[in-house]
Amino acid sequence: MSDHEGRIILVTGASRGIGYAAAKRLAASGAHVVAVARTQGGLEDLDDEIKAGGGHCTLVPMDLKDGNAIDRLGAALHERFGRLDGLLMNAGQLGGITPLPHTTPKDWDSVIAVNLTANYRLIRAMDPLLRASDAGRVVAVTSSVAQSHRAYWGAYAISKAGLEAMANIYAEETAITKVRVNIYDPGGTRTAMRAKAVPGEDASVLPDPSDHWENLSELLSAGYDQTRQLVTFKR
Repeated sequence: MSDHEGRIILVTGASRGIGYAAAKRLAASGAHVVAVARTQGGLEDLDDEIKAGGGHCTLVPMDLKDGNAIDRLGAALHERFGRLDGLLMNAGQLGGITPLPHTTPKDWDSVIAVNLTANYRLIRAMDPLLRASDAGRVVAVTSSVAQSHRAYWGAYAISKAGLEAMANIYAEETAITKVRVNIYDPGGTRTAMRAKAVPGEDASVLPDPSDHWENLSELLSAGYDQTRQLVTFKR
């Protein structure tokens, strides 16, 4: 039996980067992946790859800033599956790398909405389904700037710091249940977001999104019983 055989796992930001790579490997490992992203084309490419490998997925083209859509997704998953075994909160928005006073209210609201508020809405909507699983697993993808408080990374760093706090609080609240909540810091990775954040960087020296599979697979597995852990990628 594959590591994730028969498990229902929701992945956000599944149309590219770490989310795409994780969704593909989860499906190959036996999970039914619920793939959420704004980009329809990326989701269709993912679907083609998963089906070519004999896997299964459900595509959900959705803007995570639409909280009501997240609620509807929770209801649909309840009706179809009655549970959720894993939630990989991977989707993120960078915003501008700029002094905090130069951050526009529009950019601030958008980054906070995607990186923090959407994940609160996901937890709120998926909590009953995660509790219905015999091993509900939640992984929040963070960044080192959440704790280093690096200059010019304002809205993004603040949103990730909030995400870490929220994940840890939820971990405490579910400690006596079968739900486990952990945080994963992938570090610099060869993604479009990284290229935008650090233009001119030699991307060839960075890990590929697929290099995070081993860590994410473990954190999402039924056998991983730790909670409130911050796991950092190391080569």
